[in-house]
Amino acid sequence: MKIDIHSHFFPTITREEAARLNPERAPWLHSDGRSGQIMVGDKPFRPVHDVLWDPVRRIEHLDEQGLDIQIMCATPVMFAYDAPIERALPWAQLMNDRALEMTARAPDRLKVLAQVPLQDIDAACREASRAKAAGHVGVQIGNHVGNHDLDHDNLVTFLSHCANDGIPVLVHPWDMMGGERMRKWMLPWLVAMPAETQLGILSLILSGAFERIPESLRICFAHGGGGFAFLLGRVDNAWRHRDIVREDCPQLPSSYVKRFFVDSAVFDPRALQLLVDVMGPDRVMLGSDSPFPLGEQRIGSGVLEHPRLDDADKARICAGNAREFFGI
Repeated sequence: MKIDIHSHFFPTITREEAARLNPERAPWLHSDGRSGQIMVGDKPFRPVHDVLWDPVRRIEHLDEQGLDIQIMCATPVMFAYDAPIERALPWAQLMNDRALEMTARAPDRLKVLAQVPLQDIDAACREASRAKAAGHVGVQIGNHVGNHDLDHDNLVTFLSHCANDGIPVLVHPWDMMGGERMRKWMLPWLVAMPAETQLGILSLILSGAFERIPESLRICFAHGGGGFAFLLGRVDNAWRHRDIVREDCPQLPSSYVKRFFVDSAVFDPRALQLLVDVMGPDRVMLGSDSPFPLGEQRIGSGVLEHPRLDDADKARICAGNAREFFGI
């Protein structure tokens, strides 16, 4: 069985609908048959194809890839964390309702994660619970809101709500660091995005936030946790030898790997082996980043064709862990 826990969608949002959020910067979809363009106001943002918005084509894609279940989440440009809450909440609700319309085509095979307006934690908690009751299997959030990382009190409150309400969380990097130094060659996606993911994980560990959040929280970080697994030894070494690293973190950083999951989207058998060695085979789930070009093109091949993982570990990563994490 194969369950892909990290894939994206973008509904057929019109320019008029996007204008209710922000007529100059809100994303919308310009489509022409099977191809299209995500627009941000008047500017092209990303060329896309119909698997991103057409549920019929999505199911065909699942069949082509041999997937039993795929969990979809918003394309991060849709988050709208900088919008006024009176616009951001209806926007999130519209996206969440459109997502469920997509899954209605094949609810046993298409599942979806909700988006929430993290700029207002009370509203975000309410929308997460509403979405769960409506049929979403969890929520997707960005790894930061403005300059606030996941250890900020508001975000700890949201994560605690998800823990108490049994809502799984997928953390996706977005709004990447780097600015003018990363203008070419997709460097924001190749350098800054993994760094943002590692920053999200370490903000929870080194701040002591994991000590304040119930252990019942089910949280997963996309893209294999970014650089976390490779650089964990550096973090442990700093914790042992520098008191400023230890001041808010009572336990060795590597001891917190039992508190979160990562997906398998690392695209190299050596990297996947390291990820499984660090996290354990019960903490890695199949994720493709489909249907974007930087995603896994033959979904699951990195796990199923791995030369060293045994069959039991492959089964856990491809489906078993996801069934427990999302309750599906």
